[in-house]
Amino acid sequence: SDHMENIYGYLMKYTNLVTGWQYRFFVLNNEAGLLEYFVNEQSRHLKPRGTLQLAGAVISPSDEDSHTFTVNAASGEQYKLRATDAKERQHWVSRLQICTQHHTEAIGKNNPPLKSRSFSLASQGSANSPGLQRRPSQNAVSFFNVGHHRLPAGKRVPIMQPDHLVDVREMMSQAEGQQRDLIRSIECLPVSGHLTSLDQDLLMLKATSMATMNCLNDCFHILQLQHASQQKGSLPTGTTISWLEPKISLANHFKNGAAQNFPAEINKPASVREEQSIAEPCQLTREPEEIDPDEELEDICDDKEDDLGAVEEQRSVILHLLSQLKLGMDLTRVVLPTFILEKRSLLEMYADFMSHPDLFIAITNGSTPEERMIRFVEYYLTSFHEGRKGAIAKKPYNPIIGETFHCSWRMPRSDVAADAGSTFSAPPPSEQVTLPKDTEGQAELDYYTVKFVAEQVSHHPPVSGFYAECVERKMCVNAHVWTKSKFLGMSIGVTMVGEGLLSLLEHGEEYTFSLPCAYARSILTVPWVELGGKVNINCAKTGYSASINFHTKPFYGGKLHRVTGEVKQNMTNTVVCRVQGEWNSVLEFTYSNGETKYVDLTKLSVTRKRVRPLEKQGPFESRRLWQHVTESLRDGDIDKATEHKRALEERQRNEERLRAETETPWCTKYFLKEGDGWVYHKPLWKTVSAAQAQQMDTN
Repeated sequence: SDHMENIYGYLMKYTNLVTGWQYRFFVLNNEAGLLEYFVNEQSRHLKPRGTLQLAGAVISPSDEDSHTFTVNAASGEQYKLRATDAKERQHWVSRLQICTQHHTEAIGKNNPPLKSRSFSLASQGSANSPGLQRRPSQNAVSFFNVGHHRLPAGKRVPIMQPDHLVDVREMMSQAEGQQRDLIRSIECLPVSGHLTSLDQDLLMLKATSMATMNCLNDCFHILQLQHASQQKGSLPTGTTISWLEPKISLANHFKNGAAQNFPAEINKPASVREEQSIAEPCQLTREPEEIDPDEELEDICDDKEDDLGAVEEQRSVILHLLSQLKLGMDLTRVVLPTFILEKRSLLEMYADFMSHPDLFIAITNGSTPEERMIRFVEYYLTSFHEGRKGAIAKKPYNPIIGETFHCSWRMPRSDVAADAGSTFSAPPPSEQVTLPKDTEGQAELDYYTVKFVAEQVSHHPPVSGFYAECVERKMCVNAHVWTKSKFLGMSIGVTMVGEGLLSLLEHGEEYTFSLPCAYARSILTVPWVELGGKVNINCAKTGYSASINFHTKPFYGGKLHRVTGEVKQNMTNTVVCRVQGEWNSVLEFTYSNGETKYVDLTKLSVTRKRVRPLEKQGPFESRRLWQHVTESLRDGDIDKATEHKRALEERQRNEERLRAETETPWCTKYFLKEGDGWVYHKPLWKTVSAAQAQQMDTN
């Protein structure tokens, strides 16, 4: 009861860019569920300058500093507030959250019981039709007339048999369709008038209906696992588990990576049925495929990401999503709205980090260990700008397990910087290595080739492996990344857990490196990306290391996207190079001899990657796998893109359940598990070592 007392006091309120922050007197009216503010305490007896309904609101401490927090009402209105210190912020946030929860729960308790299983909306008519005019006493829940059946008194629920699970799945599919229709009907309502798409009752209805369907799906999964465990040991080889969808015979499952034709569902587009029926390659046929670079063509796809003007239109979608999240919640299993997606997979995004292959190849041309470390830092810091595809925060597709992406770059030898002295000097004859015959012909070409392959090696947790090599320069990079995303209030943070290894075989050097965290800020307005955190680059052989700090913007002043770093020799603790600037604009390198070098990332030439045409790609290569989602996004058809995306994700879930219940381990195609990491199955250092051993035997 103490926590439900009214509280009041001064807080700073952010008004706009011109006015900035202003002190206002705030009153939390617990009984009415209102947050009100006045110009000052003396004007408290007057009409409030502003009022927010707290039922259905989201109260979020800001990750910008320890004093700021936001109140996001279900109506879409937002207050950005600041307390005098962290303790006062916690006091306000706690009381606001308690009040919000109390009045949100009261909505459900005060609504009458739901009686009918059907729902109706007069959405077929015009916005001005009588069906859309609501009487003041009519709440949104009763307007939609959504309900359920009750079992007759004394009637027991029969024990569920395996055959009944098929019927349950069909009923759930119908319910999911009705729930989607319900949400579409709500979103089609006007943004103003008696009944709007931002009505607090409707927002609650959307959130609870989605949560109910998610809960039912989890329960259904538990039933499947129970029956699988009961039947375990009694199933002969090749038995069909008939209650799982799609119905797949174990003996014929995962054949040769080819599409398998399941019974068509009449009410779904052919492309959706195709996405649901592509079978994954089995352990025996998941042999690594050698991609011929000559089959790859220069990429003509230029999917510039549109501004997220749709954010305001989709504000209710984001609000009801936020209402289900808690601070620090892992977002790995949270399905985000389709309209925020980029038109590429995360695996292709990793490839775009290699868009300056000339800087990558130039690393090994450094004449000294010091110069090679500095060149690596230069390449590392220039990779993020092109990989991000603009400032707007959009999310690439989550790769499904077994998904792969291949590409390559061709770089004229004349465009690659030689060492600081003059031209690159070849290693002594004693250190020269004869490469395998299939790579000898490349030495005659007037360009270098950098080949790239990425694979999604794990679904939970989501781990990607990627590998790139330049055979002619005997250099390669191998990395694995686990993307851990968390909800941080008005931001989403993504931690890139993992490690990369750059190998310069001509020098016998290995460089380990990590990746910075990424943040999507201002997710209720126009989201933007910034990088943050400290990363380290180390070369144990030479004793050189680099420490790089990606600075997040402070609340007051400061620049966006700022980065600083230094390269030093560990044995003498001498700093040989300092770097500062912005990772998406201009970088300044200052060397120990006093020289300064500026790199303008906006003017760096980008080398287009080379990709095989869709018709030559395998069914699990990123662009072919996601082609219908990408085409729908290009056409601006969000509903169709969502349908294709859902089909891919549902197929992945079904196949994951099948593997769990049959205890069939997933087998990767290109990457092997080694300790806590993943390593490409045929890295260049193994190829060169084998060639060296063969050469020694010959001598």
